[in-house]
Amino acid sequence: MEQILEVARSLPGVLVLSPTEGSEAPPIAWGDHFLYHAPDGVVPPGQPFATIVTKDYPDDTASRLDEPGRWRLNVHVGRARLAELVGDEPRDPAAVDTFVRHPVHGDQGWVSVVVPGERTLARALDLVREAHDAARARAARRGAVG
Repeated sequence: MEQILEVARSLPGVLVLSPTEGSEAPPIAWGDHFLYHAPDGVVPPGQPFATIVTKDYPDDTASRLDEPGRWRLNVHVGRARLAELVGDEPRDPAAVDTFVRHPVHGDQGWVSVVVPGERTLARALDLVREAHDAARARAARRGAVG
């Protein structure tokens, strides 16, 4: 997880929100990480380009993140790239080190990997960089800085 966060923080204009206990974020978000393209340091409207979640959410339990040592990287890659990465065959969303359609947001072009490792980490880092580039391009089209 730290390697992914380190790479994300090295990208131009990235804001990594990491809510902790006592922050203004809802308790369910504490311990998770939300990656935005925000060169001004202000959370932009819309979704982050990637997230790291460390626990199950009420509507998202298929990855079994409440089990010890489990966490999940989620990256918005778009529908076409998602199809390239995971194909049409269903995959177990709890499988470790395997790209899968996000259990809740797959239809919106989100890919997930539980505990990226030897098989997926390098590509996962590339996907984070690509998602950042796409977020940056969207911001440029909107006339934002960066």
